[in-house]
Amino acid sequence: MRALTCLAAALMLAVAASLLPAAAAQIVPPKVVAEIARARLATTKYVMDLESAKADGYAIITPMIPNMGYHFLNSEIQGFDVTKPPILVYVRKNDAWQLVAIEWVYPKRPASPPLPGAQYGSFAAACHYVDGSFVEAASEGKCGKANVKTGAAFNFWHPPLVTLHMWIWYPNPSGVFAEFNPLLTPFNND
Repeated sequence: MRALTCLAAALMLAVAASLLPAAAAQIVPPKVVAEIARARLATTKYVMDLESAKADGYAIITPMIPNMGYHFLNSEIQGFDVTKPPILVYVRKNDAWQLVAIEWVYPKRPASPPLPGAQYGSFAAACHYVDGSFVEAASEGKCGKANVKTGAAFNFWHPPLVTLHMWIWYPNPSGVFAEFNPLLTPFNND
């Protein structure tokens, strides 16, 4: 049991160290470090295996969003549980996919953050298509049956959303909960 406790402590320290580059003067609360460790354990199988994520119900919902990544949604997952993120965020280089972050979306900003220090981003109301493309639209009635640029079939529409990212698989000097990650710039043109 003591060895397991030491292993868990070492994992939590390694997680904290990997998330905070030396130049970043950020303090991640111990509760967040512990939750990140749980999230990483739960999502390890997806880190370099997008096909496993797809087999588990994740489907593409965005193209590469600069300094953020490609978003894959499992619409069956609801609520906040760090071990079951509804969105996995990937980058791609030379046809190799890497998980970089996990994400939750809300119809409005939560009254209290699910984790200490949580920061929120936003995503405009949009029509999403099966190829991952999307078009901003104020209502579902403004969504075409197919994306006029790509020809992909309509998938779903959502109203404006509040987003919560956790950069658990790629360091982010802007912070664990930042919306964008400047270190992803090399992936933006893929």
